[in-house]
Amino acid sequence: MIRMISICIGLLLAVPAWAEEFQTVRDRGTFLSIVQDRNLNIPFWGIRLEVQPDGRIRGEALGRPVSGMWQWQGDYFCRDLMWGERDLGANCQEVKVQGQTVRFTSDRGEGRFADLTLR
Repeated sequence: MIRMISICIGLLLAVPAWAEEFQTVRDRGTFLSIVQDRNLNIPFWGIRLEVQPDGRIRGEALGRPVSGMWQWQGDYFCRDLMWGERDLGANCQEVKVQGQTVRFTSDRGEGRFADLTLR
């Protein structure tokens, strides 16, 4: 009985970690504190990106190089990317973080999102 109570208490204490929600990043400094000196990854797709403090983006996706520039505008991460020879254009994105996951939502939070893992 005591063991069962201990397990239940342990599960209840763990609930906040399960219930952790995405938190919106609203400024450049906070964003950099999250991504600086780390890679953003989606291993299944072979995506690895570095977002650098000087405004450069570099990496690889599906075997092609990724390059571009970024800046922080208002509450949004605004980037202009090339994927191989393909110009992905400019887009301002809402950024949210949950643990080691960074979610970028296109079109100022109104479009599609991509979850990348910090490594």
